Amino acid sequence: MNLKRIWVVALVSLFSGCAMYAGLNFDELFGEPEVRDRQAPVVSAQAQHFINEVKPIIDNRCVVCHACYDAPCQLKMSSVEGIDRGASKALVYQGTRLTASAPTRLFEDALTTQEWRDADFHPVLNERMQNTTANLDAGLVARMLIQKENHPLPDQKQLEGFDFAVDRDQQCPTIEEYAQYEKDYPTWGMPYGMPNLDKGEYATLMSWLENGAIMNAHIPLTEDEQALVNTYESFLNKSARKSQLSARYIYEHLFLSHLYFSELEGPTRFFTLIRSATPPGQPVQRITTRRPYDDPEVPRVYYRIIPEQGTIVDKTHMPFALNEKRLQDWTTWFVNTPYIVRELPSYEVDVAANPMTAFEDLPVNSRFKFMLDNAQNTIMAYIKGPVCRGQLALNVINDRFWVVFVDPDKADLPEINDFYASQKDNLKLPGELESNTLPVTNWVKYSKQQARYLEGKSEFTNKWFKNGENLTMNVIWDGGGTNPNAALTVFRHFDSASVVQGLVGTQPKTAWVLDYALLERIHYLLVAGFDVYGNFGHQLMTRMFMDFLRLEGESNFLTLLPKDVRHEEHSSWYQNQNTQLSDFLQRNIAPFDQPSSVVYKTDNPKAELFDMLEEKLKPILNDRYKIVDTGFEPKHEALLQQVDTIKGAGLQHVPQLVMMIIKAQDGEEQLFTMIHNNSHTNISSLFNEESNRDYQNDDLTLVRGVVGSYPAAFLELDEAEIPQLVSMLQTIETEEDYVTLLDKFAVRRSSIDFWPFSDRVHQWYQQNQPIEFGLLDYNRFENR
Repeated sequence: MNLKRIWVVALVSLFSGCAMYAGLNFDELFGEPEVRDRQAPVVSAQAQHFINEVKPIIDNRCVVCHACYDAPCQLKMSSVEGIDRGASKALVYQGTRLTASAPTRLFEDALTTQEWRDADFHPVLNERMQNTTANLDAGLVARMLIQKENHPLPDQKQLEGFDFAVDRDQQCPTIEEYAQYEKDYPTWGMPYGMPNLDKGEYATLMSWLENGAIMNAHIPLTEDEQALVNTYESFLNKSARKSQLSARYIYEHLFLSHLYFSELEGPTRFFTLIRSATPPGQPVQRITTRRPYDDPEVPRVYYRIIPEQGTIVDKTHMPFALNEKRLQDWTTWFVNTPYIVRELPSYEVDVAANPMTAFEDLPVNSRFKFMLDNAQNTIMAYIKGPVCRGQLALNVINDRFWVVFVDPDKADLPEINDFYASQKDNLKLPGELESNTLPVTNWVKYSKQQARYLEGKSEFTNKWFKNGENLTMNVIWDGGGTNPNAALTVFRHFDSASVVQGLVGTQPKTAWVLDYALLERIHYLLVAGFDVYGNFGHQLMTRMFMDFLRLEGESNFLTLLPKDVRHEEHSSWYQNQNTQLSDFLQRNIAPFDQPSSVVYKTDNPKAELFDMLEEKLKPILNDRYKIVDTGFEPKHEALLQQVDTIKGAGLQHVPQLVMMIIKAQDGEEQLFTMIHNNSHTNISSLFNEESNRDYQNDDLTLVRGVVGSYPAAFLELDEAEIPQLVSMLQTIETEEDYVTLLDKFAVRRSSIDFWPFSDRVHQWYQQNQPIEFGLLDYNRFENR
């Protein structure tokens, strides 16, 4: 740090602590604010300095809290445009709002920094006179870094004076309000409630800020990337009605995905599929609507593939490979399959919000195979899409369950397709209600509609599976023996969740079997039709409707069990439910009264069924999450495997996600995630989830690698300490027991080792799971 900059920083620090400074007028000192162009050509020295030296610090120290809708103050530092946009006092997650709020989606709802200023986003970089003094003194990021340098974390294991609640009151001061913020919260510099940056990182950021915070323009596509973009845009934008309809279907399912060209050599680059008013070959003119099926209000929609500009973060990352096989499959399903599209569907909401109506000309089997082909992505979208944070959205599912699917070829029959077509009015979704919804009256309406569908489905399936004919394990899709998407495990982590390939962990309490109509409706309810900016009624109605779909998926699973145990088993999952739900459960299960042709030999048919599922799906299951081949001694590996057998009320003190690095005796490090699965007597309660908790049946799942985006604790140990770790987990009964475990193994958020440990976690993740890798988020990291 040169002498001039030391003097400037010292002067700012001196003045910022003085009461007289709060009264000074920034406009008088440095002129009125004016949006600045901070993007330099990629090849310039300034842009390269930002890309290579500055951006990695911002990513690993700032983006880990400032990304997605739940970024504090909506400050998304994962892209140049996000940093330039700045912060807002408005909350995205505000579950009590009576009317829908205006969306603030980066790259969509405003295209320039000035437009964001007009939408009440305030700058975090200096937008006044551009000189070294003003850049540090009138820039929020600079002031918060300096404040943290002047007031480092206190020497405490458990930090005092900080609020780490996810729904904490956010301050979000403007630069004009900053002096009061600094006076009121002197230790709340950035990174908030984390250790200071090291001296080198601090100096790099301060130098960059002092010199105007110049960033890079967009990185152009390579010739190979552009050629592949052209190939897919050509496929998606043919004029034939079949092509237009199938392209609309593909877009409405992939609009949140991160596309990548899996056959292209070199670093992986991710892309986004969007709607544009302009065809390939012309500059993109993005069509922005609340939902992907809303009226684009242009004569012709074109589907364009554009580079993802933000840093990839795990909580929104849904990678989807584009390659020759996938293009061939799309061609087979949507182009070569014979069907006629006489007229393209309208964008009227009663049509567009119901995929059974909008896409009735597309063969059901083509639609189903498209979704199954990357079913993990399909299911993941409702978890990683709009719901960065959502207890209300996620308390509709159990904490861990398995998902399998009906074989699309077994269901590809004219009678089944005709049944779906006949039920399109009973398969409508709350998305047609748009973003302002009255939940109570509409719940009654959709409950009756679902009852009509279930009655029709029961009548059809009772006739189809008369005397149990064809109702065997053959109805389950095996992924053709090659596709690992045929078996999925869903983990809920209270207000976030994860989806992984495979049947992970011990046998769960529940499972879903998804047919086409159920999988499609889940997508249009929770992904395409969900508006995170919607009012309380919209979000509540969405959650309430998902009750119906979950029950339907569970019922499909139960049909494979002996007839006489189905209702008893299902009722055991919903203890102490209200009368209304009890009636619905009876209606949901009882009408299907055909026997299963699956042969059972014990008095525990559910366990047998899970065993049969694992055997049938064995060719597509792998060991990537199992505690095997760790490089540890067999006795230590066996001890880690015992973690999955730990159960009891004492686990309520263990957070939802704990990530740990264990160093083997040969020095190699392995990364594990320990998942706390909360047990419930039932999950039918909308609000008082705590009253349904069944603490005695809480358990743990330990997996290799990263599962989940929001670690709440970090542990570090040597292989020789595995016996002690497992013993302490087995004997946890109180909060004090868990804190004792932390004292032994934790890398707390207050530790000077926190950032180096975080870097090691990310390095392991990127090296071992490169396509799935995204930066983790520390907004749930505990202070214990």
